[in-house]
Amino acid sequence: MSDLSDMTTLVVGASRGLGRGIALAFDEAGAPVVAVARSRPALDEVAAVSKNIQVEAADATDATMAWNLMDRHKPAVLIIVAGANPVMRSIQHQTWETFSANWHTDVKIAFTWLREALLQPMPPGSRVVVVSSGAAINGSPASGGYAGAKATQRFIAAYAQEESRRSGLDISVTAVMPRMTPFGDVGKRGIRAYSARSGQSEQDFLYQLGQVVTPELAGSALVDLVCEDSTTIAPGYLLTGAGLQKAA
Repeated sequence: MSDLSDMTTLVVGASRGLGRGIALAFDEAGAPVVAVARSRPALDEVAAVSKNIQVEAADATDATMAWNLMDRHKPAVLIIVAGANPVMRSIQHQTWETFSANWHTDVKIAFTWLREALLQPMPPGSRVVVVSSGAAINGSPASGGYAGAKATQRFIAAYAQEESRRSGLDISVTAVMPRMTPFGDVGKRGIRAYSARSGQSEQDFLYQLGQVVTPELAGSALVDLVCEDSTTIAPGYLLTGAGLQKAA
């Protein structure tokens, strides 16, 4: 699949960081793009870059809003990037409220939109990508429940893929787990926290990460992934500065 002109792409969390890069990449690839985020001013900045992108200011955790947007735009591609910024503290300095914040946002967002994708359902041949985090594999001891929430997103994507198969829906669902990157609020917080924990400068810590994931690289990688034959798509991928790699 190389022609995306009839593949309406709905990006949840499109106003900044990797989500913004993904929305712009699909627009450049010729897909009709619907950019969803909470902040209208940030969405307006995305729309100013491309007049072809439709914007929808909405709370991604709102199940009624998810139903409404999916019903109205009928996307053939759904990309879920939205989530909360974790509180960067070691576990003994977390409260239950800070520790569980990403369970109430990131996990709920993935659950809400995947549920809707299966219930409506999306058209046969549709693609769904849940953008999780490399923390789902490597852990993240300075961010409370963040790593567990991102791992659960990966599980939920696999559950949705299995239900699509069981019901004969022909909807492809996969998870993409980007490595820590300074091109987003979560990554910036992580770099700041982990450089301090290791006694390094942020510049030195960033240097040891090697080639980082940029919004442009993430966008290009996801366009290529969506264009692949659905039978070859893996349940999960790591996304590094070198591109996508199938996750074990």
